[in-house]
This record gives sequence, structure tokens and C-alpha cells, in this order.
Amino acid sequence: MSSDFSPEVPVLLLLFNRVDCAERLLSLLKSVGPRKIYVSCDGPRLGNHNDVFAVNAIKEKVLTSNWKGGIEVLFREDNLGCRKAVSGAIDWFFENEESGIILEDDCVPDLTFFSFCKEMLEKYRHDERVMGIGGQNYFSNKDFQYSYIFTKYNQTSGWATWKRAWKHYDRDMANWPSLRNSDWLLSIGSGGKVFASYWKSIFDKAYEDKDFSSWAYRWTFSCWAQRGLSILPTKNLVINVGIGDNATHTKNDDHPIFRLSLEEMSFPLSHPPIIALSPIRETWLDVNVYRITYKSYVKSILIKNRSTRWISSLYGFMANIVRRARIRCSMLR
Repeated sequence: MSSDFSPEVPVLLLLFNRVDCAERLLSLLKSVGPRKIYVSCDGPRLGNHNDVFAVNAIKEKVLTSNWKGGIEVLFREDNLGCRKAVSGAIDWFFENEESGIILEDDCVPDLTFFSFCKEMLEKYRHDERVMGIGGQNYFSNKDFQYSYIFTKYNQTSGWATWKRAWKHYDRDMANWPSLRNSDWLLSIGSGGKVFASYWKSIFDKAYEDKDFSSWAYRWTFSCWAQRGLSILPTKNLVINVGIGDNATHTKNDDHPIFRLSLEEMSFPLSHPPIIALSPIRETWLDVNVYRITYKSYVKSILIKNRSTRWISSLYGFMANIVRRARIRCSMLR
């Protein structure tokens, strides 16, 4: 293992109201010592005194830290919310840099994550097929031949990308209406009708609801609109600790990303000979991470169509009868 992280790779920190998470990440970066650190912190929510206290504490910590390299700050006076604050910070980052690492305050990276990103940023700098570099590996079976794989799914907790990729960020999803009623989603990765229905619902909400807080879904859409892929390491290099009452989206840990352990990447890296997806692994991600299943597909249709709720009740009634019949049969054996 080597942690030969180049201080020439800049890092963007996305902070808000979690003082303990911010302190942990700032302390880690002191040991890494990047050339320049960019720190963005959203403003406190209106009337939220806890936010005011936390944001002020974070600002003081950032400004009084003794950094080896340069530091740039973007402290918002008003609360922009997750979508605008994060995407605006990344815009600001790439007004000054050609590539870099982006860390949200709720992620904890292994030191080898920085070395991994440095090498990937350089190797795929000019390859338009690659839009991002993730830090997490969700797979329970880690029998991999190489140090990383390619996937249709981008990651947005601890990741890296280039200015040439971020320029495609479609913040208003302007291209969605022209793609919505086409077969576009069916052609993404190992997608099928269930996959297409799942993401169509999400993209509809992101497009129609301007207050929808997720910037990440818009980034996923932007990457797929460019037929872009992401790099996923075969070791889990980032864990996410952003759960609980202060979390923006995740209030509990009932998800695979919160059951990951931190691992080290081995160097030198072993590179796959071609850029290609594994249909088996993509389907595994669909089902186990995004929970895109036929069962959830049918359930979503029944919930959306209120006129057929009686079918949902009937479905549950029949399933209960079948379950009881199986129990009786097993008792008779």
C-alpha cells in the first residue's frame, strides 16, 4: 500500500451544520496537505438558532486552522438548501480548477482514497466517457480482477471529477422533456422497463418540483445524457456517517452504504484493459443499492393509481392465503 497523494490535487469541502463531522474532515485534510482547499458552507436556515451556532463554529474552525497550502472560502449568508448550495459550490470550485476531489461533511475517506483519485484523475483526464470517480464499493462479493470497475452509477459523497465533465451539469434538466417519452432510459446500462419506470419517476419529480432538494439526481441525469460512466474502486475507500436528525435526506441507517467498512487500496493499481460495464454487477447495484425490483415496481403503480387500491388489498389478501397454504403443506410433510 502507498499513500503517495500529490498535494497538487485540490479538494472541495461541502459543509453545513454538523460541527463534529466538519472537525473530523478538517483534521484529516491537515494530514493529507493538499495544495489548496476550497471550503463552502451553506447559511443557517431562517429562524434556526442551532444552525446559527453550528455554522459560526464551523466558520471559526476553518478560518483559524493552520493550513499548509492555500484556502478559499465560500460562506453563504442565507440558506440556499442542498441543491443550490452544493451545485453552486462545485461551479465555484471549477471556475478555479480543472479537476479535483469533492467531499461532503458526512463522509470519512481512507488516506488511500486521495492517492486513488489522483491517479484516476490523471489517467482519464481527457476521456469523455468517464464523468466521475467514486470512493465507495457496495459489493458483498469482492472477487475483482482489477483495482476498479466502471458503472453507470455516479457517487456524490466522496468523489472526484473534472471541469470538462461538470460543464454538462443540467441544473434545470432542460433535456428531460425530449428524452422522457423515448427509449433513452431503456438503453442505459443494463436497464429494462422496471429500471426505466423507477428513474422516470425520479426524474419527473426533479424536473417538475423546483424545490426538490437533490442536486445528485440532476447530476445522474446529466451523466447519463452524455452516456457517461463512473469509476468505482474495488475497495471501499469512503464511509458515510451522515445519518440522524441533522441529515438532509437520510434519517436512519437501513441502507447498504451505512454498513460499509473502511478499506485500503493496494498500489500499484491494476487497470482494466477496456472501459465496459458488467451487466451482472449493474443488475446487482440496481437491486441491492437502489432497490429496483419488479415487486417495488408493481407496488409503486398500485400506490400511484388510487382507483386500483382495491387491487393492492386483493394482492395482499391472496398473498396471505398462499403463505398460509404453504405453512400447512409443510406441516403435512
